[in-house]
Amino acid sequence: QVQLVESGGGLVQAGGSLRLSCRASGRTFGGYSMGWFRQAPGKERDFVAAINWSSGGTRYADSVKGRFTISRDNVKNTVYLQMNSLKPEDTAVYYCASGYSSYAYWGQGTQVTISS
Repeated sequence: QVQLVESGGGLVQAGGSLRLSCRASGRTFGGYSMGWFRQAPGKERDFVAAINWSSGGTRYADSVKGRFTISRDNVKNTVYLQMNSLKPEDTAVYYCASGYSSYAYWGQGTQVTISS
């Protein structure tokens, strides 16, 4: 049974940084894509960043390019999202997701709040 557990959310001022973690368990993730999504109140869930577990290839939403960095630690089975230069519009619940051809597995989410 795949489990994804996020941590690292919190309240920070604009311009600050946070690092989110997503610990994955329950299977081997070779070839899987690990992604971060976010959902602000009253809005749809949006893609933020993704990394291929095997190749390390990454992609980002335009809104976070140059500010966020996704990475993974294969030994710890953990994916990270380093978020710098945070803006109030980054406020959302951030979700970790995993899948092969689609994102089949989701974490419970962690709240990120950026004050102006």
